[in-house]
Amino acid sequence: MKHEVDLSKFEIRTDLAIESIENHQDIEGIISRIEKINGLTITDVVIDTLGGKKLNKKPGNYITIEFDDITDEDNRKKVEEVFVYKLKELLKKKKIKMSDSCFVIGLGNEKSTPDSLGPLCTSKIVVTNHLFELGHLSKDYRRVWALSPGVMGTTGMETSDVIISIINRIKPSFIIVIDALASQSVERVNKTIQMTDTGISPGGGIGNNRKEINEEILDIPVIAIGVPTTVDAVTIVSDTINYMYKHFSYLKTNMNNPANKLMIGEPNYLKKDIAIADADKTEWLGLVGNLNESETRQLIYEVLTPVGYNLMVTPKEVDFVIEKLADVIGNGINKAIHNKKKF
Repeated sequence: MKHEVDLSKFEIRTDLAIESIENHQDIEGIISRIEKINGLTITDVVIDTLGGKKLNKKPGNYITIEFDDITDEDNRKKVEEVFVYKLKELLKKKKIKMSDSCFVIGLGNEKSTPDSLGPLCTSKIVVTNHLFELGHLSKDYRRVWALSPGVMGTTGMETSDVIISIINRIKPSFIIVIDALASQSVERVNKTIQMTDTGISPGGGIGNNRKEINEEILDIPVIAIGVPTTVDAVTIVSDTINYMYKHFSYLKTNMNNPANKLMIGEPNYLKKDIAIADADKTEWLGLVGNLNESETRQLIYEVLTPVGYNLMVTPKEVDFVIEKLADVIGNGINKAIHNKKKF
């Protein structure tokens, strides 16, 4: 008797539009454009209503910036420059004027490092509303509020309810909300920034979705900015199997290549595209080698989840990296929403 698996339970969770469209480039209703700026890869994705239904993604604009090492100062400056440029571009698409007021919201738990991106970013925002009230601010600044509303586990309140209550009181023109995201690729953890005008679900990065925060609910533009800070064990094991295939295939092809003997250090071949024969996969990993990538992920999920081992994992240097990401996003938002170039 054939073992039937409910595949809907094993869908690999991702908040990144570029991961959702990777295997659906030919779907009607999706427009994707890739460009290089400052050596970084930027992907602009536009999803309409039809594409959104097929991908289970909200229709709108998704901008993704991919980079390598955010802890390097030169790289960090490049990422911030591109971030400011693309955020200004998105503000322009939403027809947001300099006279429009902005409410910046940092979602997440400041006591949990992978989930602390939002609160760290809001601590760096140049808030100006109180100065506007006093009438002591130049025209280079817009009216700005900032808040980190905490999480339901510590406040007992639904985050979206808190935000809606405050919005009804202060009445901002638009919102920028920052949160941790989830990815289905180890390579993108802490190395990707996504901004979108489709809103966000608090707690998405740790698989604990709450009520959505978006333009349909709040009736004002909502720009969501996020970074994948965690990845689940299913993804790690699945990626490891793929790296093993690449490793074995590379060794099989290049084991006796004299050029390898002249190389200094280890060749970085695992990040390259390497052709892997299906017969080799079966020879190396037996029954598992017969499975495609989706089936492999489903099998790993089926094994790990019942025993509680599908853990959410983050890199060991996350404390330092999150701090640098918050610098880029917080300072970048300041430069994008105000006319001042330095803060």
